Amino acid sequence: MGIKMTTIRDVAKLAGVSVATVSRALNNSGYVSISAREKVEKAVKELNFYPNEVARSLFQKKSKLIGLLLPDITNPFFPAIAKGVEDCVNERGYSLLLGNVEGDSEKQEKYLRIFEQNNIAGVISAVQGNPINLKNMPFVSLDRINEEQKYVVHSDDFLGGQLAAQAIIDGKAKKVVIMAGPENVSASKVRLKGNKDILDRYAVPYEIFQTESFHLDLAEETAKAVFNQLSEFDSVIASNDIYGLALITEAHKRGIKVPEELQVIGYDDMPFSKMMTPPLTTISQPAYEIGYKGAELLCNVMERDSVTEKRIQLPVTLIKRETLREKDEHE
Repeated sequence: MGIKMTTIRDVAKLAGVSVATVSRALNNSGYVSISAREKVEKAVKELNFYPNEVARSLFQKKSKLIGLLLPDITNPFFPAIAKGVEDCVNERGYSLLLGNVEGDSEKQEKYLRIFEQNNIAGVISAVQGNPINLKNMPFVSLDRINEEQKYVVHSDDFLGGQLAAQAIIDGKAKKVVIMAGPENVSASKVRLKGNKDILDRYAVPYEIFQTESFHLDLAEETAKAVFNQLSEFDSVIASNDIYGLALITEAHKRGIKVPEELQVIGYDDMPFSKMMTPPLTTISQPAYEIGYKGAELLCNVMERDSVTEKRIQLPVTLIKRETLREKDEHE
């Protein structure tokens, strides 16, 4: 004979209340009298009935769930962040609930309601802005940060922008196109400042091509638009590796040699960038570490451990491959 699983009906029978009352008590929804709730709690403990993490957090008074909001899981940068978050929270005894927002404010609100219904202990977000429904819940922002946020983890986007521009200049750039990331994303604006700082310093002419998204499904169309709308450029600073790949692919279709006639630098150093033809020169930012450090920071805040650094900035590095022309060491 198999082991009989305790059910919600068993809890209702022992507590002397209806199944509906037990359900409302477990999910903390709807009216439940104090006496009925006490009976349900007593029955749950006697039967050792924990149907899910919600019930466990309700009766142990401590949730072991953490919510993670991501802007776009089709962008390889964000799954790498999620992996870092997952590894850290699992090590600390927590589980993860993931919400893929995709730039949709209604979806974000929906996920926040789901987080609230599951009695999560804290939220980590790589989505731009501050969720308005978090109240006093512990919150850490990743990558897309602002000055008002108390706990953040991000990479040095200004330095990243500078490194990309300097690498392009070292490849003897004559006219540069900067594919600026979405204006509503803080990291994009900071990188653009870094790009312009170096290009202006060396008086290298450039044009800014403003993109609306980092989304994979818009990369090919955007790359075509760069070539169709702009002319006489020999270098492109791409908004990320996905758009760098799209630019190189479009250049190949048009018979433009990379890097001899067009040099391209990406951003993020996603795994596919080194498998491209030619392999993409890019700026590496530590996506996994951003996620891991962010989760570590949140857990320390939730558990009231000592937090010595509330705003963590991680370094970026230039990864030289084959899409930039060689620097003339004699110049």
